[in-house]
Amino acid sequence: MGDRPLSSRHTMVLEFNDGDSSLQKKEKDGSSLQGNLGEENLHCEHDGNENPPSHLQKNHKNKNVLEHPEVKCNSSTLELNNENMKLWHDECQANSPPEKEMKDNSQEGTLEGWFKITIPFGRKYDKTWLMNSIQSCSSVPFTPIDFQYIKTRAQFFVQAASTASALKNIHYKICDKENQKISIFVNPSSVPYSVQNKFTTEQMEHLKVTMRKRYDVSQQALDLKKLRFDLDLVGHDIEMVLNRRHCMVATLQIIEENFPELVSLNLSNNKIYWLDGLSDIMEKAPQVKILNLSKNKLKSALELDKVKGMKLEELWLEGNPLCRTYRDQSAYVSAIRDCFPTLLRLDGRELSPSVVIGSDAPELIKPRKESYKGSETLKNLVLQFLLQYYLIYDYGDRQDLLSAYHNEACFSLSIPFNPNDLNLNSLEEYFKDSRNIKKQTHFFLRMQLLKHTKCDIVDFLSALPKTQHDFNSYVVDLCVQTETMLCFSVNGMFKEVEGKSQGCIRAFTRTFILTSGSNSSLCIVNDEMIVRNASPEETQNAFSIPISTPSSSSEPAPSKELQKKMQASSKQSKMNLKRSQKCLEESV
Repeated sequence: MGDRPLSSRHTMVLEFNDGDSSLQKKEKDGSSLQGNLGEENLHCEHDGNENPPSHLQKNHKNKNVLEHPEVKCNSSTLELNNENMKLWHDECQANSPPEKEMKDNSQEGTLEGWFKITIPFGRKYDKTWLMNSIQSCSSVPFTPIDFQYIKTRAQFFVQAASTASALKNIHYKICDKENQKISIFVNPSSVPYSVQNKFTTEQMEHLKVTMRKRYDVSQQALDLKKLRFDLDLVGHDIEMVLNRRHCMVATLQIIEENFPELVSLNLSNNKIYWLDGLSDIMEKAPQVKILNLSKNKLKSALELDKVKGMKLEELWLEGNPLCRTYRDQSAYVSAIRDCFPTLLRLDGRELSPSVVIGSDAPELIKPRKESYKGSETLKNLVLQFLLQYYLIYDYGDRQDLLSAYHNEACFSLSIPFNPNDLNLNSLEEYFKDSRNIKKQTHFFLRMQLLKHTKCDIVDFLSALPKTQHDFNSYVVDLCVQTETMLCFSVNGMFKEVEGKSQGCIRAFTRTFILTSGSNSSLCIVNDEMIVRNASPEETQNAFSIPISTPSSSSEPAPSKELQKKMQASSKQSKMNLKRSQKCLEESV
């Protein structure tokens, strides 16, 4: 939470609740400040509007409605550190009703009242992990209703005071991966929207019949395109607006009960602009591999985070406003792949394989030496990464390296100055972007030559000359290893294979800093490349040792055709590249 100057006229503003009730903080004079988020929740529970309410399309102007709790004072803002946050959470929780009050406030005085459960800053947690953690700690089993993310927090509803009390008791008793305690707020609530507007038994039967007509048994595919305008539903006065939570809940319920083997789901042309209602699809239809959301009204890829647990192989998004928010196709593909690492096709286009790390050491890379004698597992991980990275760099489309970099990764290129090198002019393709800080002293130019995002990095790498690397020349130095970070450098040789410097042998040093990414991959956060002309001795030794393969030792490097086959085989069979190559060679 950043500091910002604030007015002294208010003492404190706390995070407040949505629509049903308010969390209050008493001022010194006994009055209270009360936040109202009723408007904010309208996008989830509004009645009938197909487009988002106008206030969701603009920044909210209400000064009393803040996303985070803030302490306001005359000259500065007090930053809420972990200790302050704990005190704040404890104070708020102390003010929430105890179990007896919950019973008294439940509907009609029964124990079957509804309660809203709020997890501040819950958006940063995966839904499955969060709910499993809460379920495992709760002394009472429960079924969460209407789970959704609203701004930074997560919320859902439960029924019965005993369940609410059990959840209240696990406040601050669950820790996340960073060992931060998780707050759980419990407050009485009105009946959740999806329950309040639940379809009747007769309406559900009509909806089930309609969906059965739209189901293709042979393809295990359900086509719900333009569902609202289906004549069978219109004739029975059933309005299926999939932006309404109770409509999506009913749809997923019928899918779970009648089409458990569902593989393909088409939700196109339904004017969908939020995916909260679809977030239960992983539990209701875990086999879905193809999802069509095209020609809807999704404005941000953040909506896709709500269904990112799906193991999708094919996704359609064309025709949504979010597709126009990316500067080019590669940035669009990269962002969507961050949500769905298993994706093979996007909007009907085949995607290249991601840089995914396997557990076996490759046979194509056998470094001359390593300066670090650590575990074989770690060494194999690095070698596998280098193999896949440089096979794409040399033989594939370098834009496919986007999946190997962190969104905010940094990259720099440097050319060391050697006055004895008589062939410096051959490096002109590199000199214009050299960030050698011994020679480049201008601060502005230093910053300009540093590539700051993965898109800038990959665009820059794609513009460099085409190359072929000598894997057997590699010297790998594993520098630093922690639980979350790995730093290593690789020295070696490559030659340019096109352009006016075709055939020139270069020496390079590449230093990578990696951290763990999604789908068991390694994610580059920092990349530094140094390029120079090879010495006569290095030039003589380069490419002198053929790269060994399971069937032949005469090939200097895998051919482009073989490499494409290796990647295709790996993608189809889920094997690593080493095993793919062996199978292909044995079949020749």
